[in-house]
Amino acid sequence: MKAWSYKQYGGPEVLKLESDLAVPEVKEDQVLIKVVAAALNPVDYKRRGGAFGAYDSPLPIIPGFDAAGVVVKVGSKVENFKKGDEVYGDINDPYAGMKQLGTLAEYTITEERLLGLKPKNISFVEAASLPLAIQTAYGGLESANFSEGKSILVVGGAGGVGSLVIQLAKHVFGASHVAATSSTPKLDLLKSLGADLAIDYTQHNIEDLPHKYDLVYDTIGQPDKAVKVLKEGGSAVIVAVGVAVAPPAFAYSLNASGEYLKKLNPYLESGKVKAVLDPKGPFPFDKVEEAFAHIETNHATGKVVVHPIA
Repeated sequence: MKAWSYKQYGGPEVLKLESDLAVPEVKEDQVLIKVVAAALNPVDYKRRGGAFGAYDSPLPIIPGFDAAGVVVKVGSKVENFKKGDEVYGDINDPYAGMKQLGTLAEYTITEERLLGLKPKNISFVEAASLPLAIQTAYGGLESANFSEGKSILVVGGAGGVGSLVIQLAKHVFGASHVAATSSTPKLDLLKSLGADLAIDYTQHNIEDLPHKYDLVYDTIGQPDKAVKVLKEGGSAVIVAVGVAVAPPAFAYSLNASGEYLKKLNPYLESGKVKAVLDPKGPFPFDKVEEAFAHIETNHATGKVVVHPIA
């Protein structure tokens, strides 16, 4: 099969397109997937830069966490999926060890427990963009005990996670007021997603805002600023990697699960929550280096997707 891989840590230049790798064999609890579309996340380029150190799998590594595709084969103990099923998921569970074989490949494998059936009304490209980001968005809100009638400020509202936090907070959790930050050109996007107040971060510092919030969901990694706009008793969710956090802020790290996807599918199928795709994509498989270069600007809108695969 074809796949992108890297044999040393570094920038996009360490990525190489391999054309003769073996299709992986499934273990008894695993599913083999023909990848139709894959998505990039900031964790992908941070991992490629060596951010996980001794906790990472051995090199070489095929990058990629998110994928949507078709089941080709299942292990002997797999109960919920069969050949031909359309599925999606974040195939990496860092708590169980990082995988050498990611999603930027014609085929990938993962444990049954990390997958969900693809929502019927969305494309493979949309589905591939969702797993890591929507599970992070939902899990962070859930961990913060966010509930109906509360207010929230989303820092980085136009990004992959932030764009989904806005929608989930407003349309699923029943927020009374949703504010979100972005650069000037993306303010209308924030409003279209459900933000009651769209804040231009190039014009306003969040710590100087006149309003206070029950929850700040920070996807950028500025906990010192986030806690300054909290109501008494409020909390701040921080999802950036490698940022020091102290109460009332807390760091949230995703524990991926197909149960999350099963719980979220009705909101996706009803249209309450929608995928947000970067307008420069999808990037074809032979342009993965360009896709990485784009996401590494930290100015991508929503998710950067690679499609078609090989």
